Amino acid sequence: MAVDARHLRESATPGQARAVSGSVDERPAIVEARQVEKRYDTGQLEVQALRGVSVSVRVGEMLAIMGPSGSGKTTLLNCLSGLDRIDGGDVVIEGVSLASMSDDERTDYRARRMGFVFQFYNLMPVLSAVENVELPLLVSRVPARRARAQAMDALDMVGLTARADHVPEELSGGQRQRVTIARALVNNPAIVWADEPTGDLDSENAQEIVALMRRLNRERGLTFLVVTHDISVGRATDRIVRMMDGEIVDEEFLEVAE
Repeated sequence: MAVDARHLRESATPGQARAVSGSVDERPAIVEARQVEKRYDTGQLEVQALRGVSVSVRVGEMLAIMGPSGSGKTTLLNCLSGLDRIDGGDVVIEGVSLASMSDDERTDYRARRMGFVFQFYNLMPVLSAVENVELPLLVSRVPARRARAQAMDALDMVGLTARADHVPEELSGGQRQRVTIARALVNNPAIVWADEPTGDLDSENAQEIVALMRRLNRERGLTFLVVTHDISVGRATDRIVRMMDGEIVDEEFLEVAE
């Protein structure tokens, strides 16, 4: 369902964020979901995971999707990014409908224009930090020397060049997630999808990762869509969209302190 009214709170954690009454973001949309439906059929039961969801992600925006387990948050991320097919409606990215792309075209688009950050890192344990970061480029047949240079640049963005030659088991949880973020940034993506990026971190490392994503958003204009259970993560973004039972039920624009 589309959001017809915005639930805009005037109170917020001091020094962190407050709701902005009547705020309207006029930046162009990079991603649009239009009445998106998604169903899963287990053979015995059909689950309606998304029920006519409409939402836009603006260029340069940092957007949080929040809600309880089973509300449809990750399903929405997967549908918006083209990882999952939808059963109704449409998803438009940079003006192109995902439905108009073949499987190979969607895969190529994700490799070129999207970055992904997951809760459990998904790093290759036998590869060093820089090798993990350059791997997507090598798979896309970027020349090795250029791939290594881009990977080092990405590690520099997340402050981890000094650990470039270390394998994941030699890195802390926060450092591993920084490598994951660097890998997501290495292809200069139009949007970064982050699914519970702080879910496996302690509070100190979680705060550092959120601050890093926010800095990259502000300084480099990177667009982030973040799925999270953590309200402190949500309050660090520009906007919180809340879901329940496969529908968007609430939208809150935030003004985050510098």
